[in-house]
Amino acid sequence: MAHGKNQRLRFKRRRTGETDYRRRMRMLRGGATRAVVRVSNTQTTCQLINYDSTGDEVIISVTGKTLVDRFGWPLDASRKSVPASYLTGFALAKAAIAAGHSEAVLDVGLAAATSGNRVFAALRGMVDAGLDIPHGADVLPSDERIHGSHINDSLASAVESTRTAIEEASA
Repeated sequence: MAHGKNQRLRFKRRRTGETDYRRRMRMLRGGATRAVVRVSNTQTTCQLINYDSTGDEVIISVTGKTLVDRFGWPLDASRKSVPASYLTGFALAKAAIAAGHSEAVLDVGLAAATSGNRVFAALRGMVDAGLDIPHGADVLPSDERIHGSHINDSLASAVESTRTAIEEASA
């Protein structure tokens, strides 16, 4: 017979550092649609997700690759930068509004909630497109970072042309 403390094995996604179940449960209790933003090594992914007891249902998904394929984002530009994250959030919100969704709650997952980071750039894109998401104005990145002037001066024209392409596609 074993002696000592009983050890309970934690959920796998908690052990591997992929899910904070307490934060997830607080969001799910609200019952609102979640605007999920994830930044990988290559691109930013924004999704609109509803909770279902059999598994989360992805309503709309936009990635950095979508910016290149559908909206003319330059191939040599990063798909995970602050401007690309902004445009990904902007495209998601335009598609969500066209599909009849007007509000959501931001889900940043385990990402660090540092003011002005790429997750909040995507949030600003969603808010600028008209999606109602509760937030504080002090966490959003500045206009210079959104237009990419901190990266390259020529990136501002690419941001504007991609934004107009997104607006034309959603109209």
